[in-house]
Amino acid sequence: MMDPKRDGPSMMLAPSARGGSALSFPPADPPRRFPPVDQHVVVPETTRDEMIRGRTIIAQPALEPHGDAHANLGAVIRLHVREGYRASIDLLTRVSERSNFATDLSIRRDGTDPATGRRHLEEVSFEIVNEQAPGVVREKAEDLIERGVRRVFAIRVKRGEICEWSREKATFVPLDLDGRIEDPCFIRPILVRALLDGAVAEREAARALERKGNPEILAIKQDAEEKGREEGREEGREEGRREMLLEVLRERFGELPEAMQAHVATASGATLSRWAKRSYAANSLDEVFVEAQEDSGPVRR
Repeated sequence: MMDPKRDGPSMMLAPSARGGSALSFPPADPPRRFPPVDQHVVVPETTRDEMIRGRTIIAQPALEPHGDAHANLGAVIRLHVREGYRASIDLLTRVSERSNFATDLSIRRDGTDPATGRRHLEEVSFEIVNEQAPGVVREKAEDLIERGVRRVFAIRVKRGEICEWSREKATFVPLDLDGRIEDPCFIRPILVRALLDGAVAEREAARALERKGNPEILAIKQDAEEKGREEGREEGREEGRREMLLEVLRERFGELPEAMQAHVATASGATLSRWAKRSYAANSLDEVFVEAQEDSGPVRR
């Protein structure tokens, strides 16, 4: 019986000394070849079509939950991308011969890929899931990973979950909202919860700008530090005025009542200055503490 025909060349072995027919082996599978990342089968920016495994899908405009999550995601990720990388929204990628779609946000190396002469393939992708069918999101993740994308995240708006695709488990795995996402393309780790919570996203974005040495953030920080130092100096000056006033009053009138010591401890700088001026010419504590008399009556020893 003859072996069935095989495509491609075969490797032949020389006959043995005893004779017999030659053995042949099929060739190794050739490496998977992908089309260029920016060679599209759907027309970008003029149609809402996407293609997933040969199926044409209409990319509809977003409802509020998806749109809000998209804006929040873009804000926090954009500010965390380190120099040498670029974040893009709705970047259309030719993932395979039969798939040409865009994820909600992606991160890629800046510039041109020297191996292809085209833009770099994204390294990290984020998909916001609100009304999308789970099977579509899964197929996108599988195709992206096979193409060479390092990490794929899904933001499940209705569940309040952030998930990452697991190669080992071949599914999306929820992340701890109090954990952090670390990656070489980020200037600092991102709190997972920031991808869902706008207030947390703003704090994370501010910290990213500070880490990047943003001039405006540094100026605000320096102003705050200088204001704090000035307030500290003023508090020190006021404390010195309190001690001096108490010393003068004790020399002239003896030990002060506790109520009057409490007034001195809480008085403003301007009030302390007025009391200090009166203390040298006053004949009694009542003449010094006029404001205190109005509030609580004459000084009692």
